[in-house]
Amino acid sequence: INLATYVGSTKGGLLGAFVATFAVVLPCFGVIVLIASIMKNAIKNKYVQAVLRGLKPCVIGIVLATGSYMVVNNCILRDGDIRIDVLALVITAILVGSKFIYQKMTKKKMSPILLIIASAVVGMIVYGIG
Repeated sequence: INLATYVGSTKGGLLGAFVATFAVVLPCFGVIVLIASIMKNAIKNKYVQAVLRGLKPCVIGIVLATGSYMVVNNCILRDGDIRIDVLALVITAILVGSKFIYQKMTKKKMSPILLIIASAVVGMIVYGIG
């Protein structure tokens, strides 16, 4: 989208940027609307529900593997020798702890978006914005 906007702006000014961005976004939007309308009816089907129940553990595994990979790569520095980044480890522990404390106190799950925003804010404060 960014590249389309840039090229459209360079070649056709503001109108070109708008048309190029719209041309890139419209097909994706159409596909999403089409899938949503099909899923609206298909979600009631017992076979579709079985497939979605089967996919849930796979998605959880992928998210867990990605999170573990990110923690290991950000907490262990490899500049010729392997060192542990204590600051990154402490931040990770605080964020994980705050998630569990939030769940314990409010009796509901913490929004992943809230956790991502909190991680970004803490990272910008600790490591600097630039």
